[in-house]
Amino acid sequence: MFNKTSKPVTPEPRVMPQPVTPPVDVSPALNLNKVTPSMSSAPMRTQSAKGLSTIGTGLVIEGNVSGAGDLVLEGTIHGDIKVSHLTVGEAGNVEGKVEADTVEIRGRVVGSIKGTQVKLQATAYVEGDITHEQLAIDVGAYFQGRCLQTRRVDDKAPVAPLNAVPAASAAPAPSSPAASAATAGGPSLGSYDLNALADLK
Repeated sequence: MFNKTSKPVTPEPRVMPQPVTPPVDVSPALNLNKVTPSMSSAPMRTQSAKGLSTIGTGLVIEGNVSGAGDLVLEGTIHGDIKVSHLTVGEAGNVEGKVEADTVEIRGRVVGSIKGTQVKLQATAYVEGDITHEQLAIDVGAYFQGRCLQTRRVDDKAPVAPLNAVPAASAAPAPSSPAASAATAGGPSLGSYDLNALADLK
């Protein structure tokens, strides 16, 4: 049954497959928080911030400021301002006329304001008349002056006189004095001619 000369058979060790590791990337790590010189030389700008100018706190300008760009004012200007968009910060101070398409005020303005859209924030202090198409005043803002609203006039739409009678609806010849007064631009249909009523007695 057993053979003394034969050696016992040992099973061969099973070879396990080794996991495949991906090749190691030796390129330098990319740090998105670090600003490289190429990025700082060409900063990203939006279209609206292209012509943006800022007058910081502590700066005082004696004279008028005008231009086609946008202005953020944190300092003081003693003179008139005429720009495209004006933002007067909480520390901003203007003593003069202000004219811009859009005006946003958080600080102090003493003088007239003319703009298409005018907004007074809660911290605003304004003494002067405001000529506008749209006006917004937050609760807490101080405003002393007049509001003069203007509207765009559409040149294409003809304006008819108030008393004009359209040709298609021309009334027939008046039969009474009250009717003749109404068609001639006199009293409206809801009014009465007292002389005509006296004749009825």
